[in-house]
Amino acid sequence: MVSSPYSDLTRPPLGVRALQRALVVPGGVWQRLDVVGETGSTNADAARAALDGVAEGLVVVAEQQVSGRGRRDRQWVSPARAGLTLSVVFRPGVAVAERDWPAAPQRTWGWLPLLAGVALREAVQRVAEVDAGLKWPNDLLTRSDTAWGKAAGILAEVSGDAVVVGIGLNVSTRSEELPETNGMPATSLLLSGAKSTDRDPLLRALLRSFGQWYTGWREAGGDAEMCGLLAAYREGCATIGREVRVLLPDGGELVGTAADVDSDGQLIVRTVTGSERRVSAGDVLHVR
Repeated sequence: MVSSPYSDLTRPPLGVRALQRALVVPGGVWQRLDVVGETGSTNADAARAALDGVAEGLVVVAEQQVSGRGRRDRQWVSPARAGLTLSVVFRPGVAVAERDWPAAPQRTWGWLPLLAGVALREAVQRVAEVDAGLKWPNDLLTRSDTAWGKAAGILAEVSGDAVVVGIGLNVSTRSEELPETNGMPATSLLLSGAKSTDRDPLLRALLRSFGQWYTGWREAGGDAEMCGLLAAYREGCATIGREVRVLLPDGGELVGTAADVDSDGQLIVRTVTGSERRVSAGDVLHVR
């Protein structure tokens, strides 16, 4: 059963009409903004819409997600209205003549979750005024005192010729509501000392930044270096310079120093022998 949107007055519902008026505008990236009270997974909803032919620029937001998942099918759980849970639909491989956007080659699509991370970090720092960094490839970290925690996860999936990018951000989640984790502890903007936990300006800031970065990336034909995305990601990446252990998709493991992120969005790891390995996918653990 869906809880009343007013059962917790510290967690009011999103102002849907005001958000739609502010974000779905002529000439903008966002063509439709759907806000639902509860759903299993916004990524699944957006993927179904993409397969049904929905236009690029759909945003699906859920006040509560009950079957959300992250990488490796990890569950992403959040109380009603305690966070921002959303997914967007892009069609980066389709040229858009009226915008003078060439098609972005499929090999560049891996930049979309990193692009989402840059936009999310900008929004969180601007609105919540917390110290935030990006853990390659898909986590937003925030810091309280000297300890980093995971405040958000990002998941990108291909659905036909579309890419669905999902974001789950803990905003007002309290410590007793956070899930147990095996790696970096979960946190929220509230627990990181946020100046504001109002989700409306957070969502506006996120989607505006997201739209601006996506526009620049499309105008550059998916070239992350040309549009400034690579530099912005490097600046905000908390993984670069850290000792890391990378769990690879094939079950292998790589240990070394995260030296850089390259123009393809791959993590460059320098091993103890001095050799460099490029990693396109994997779970990264910050050793110290």
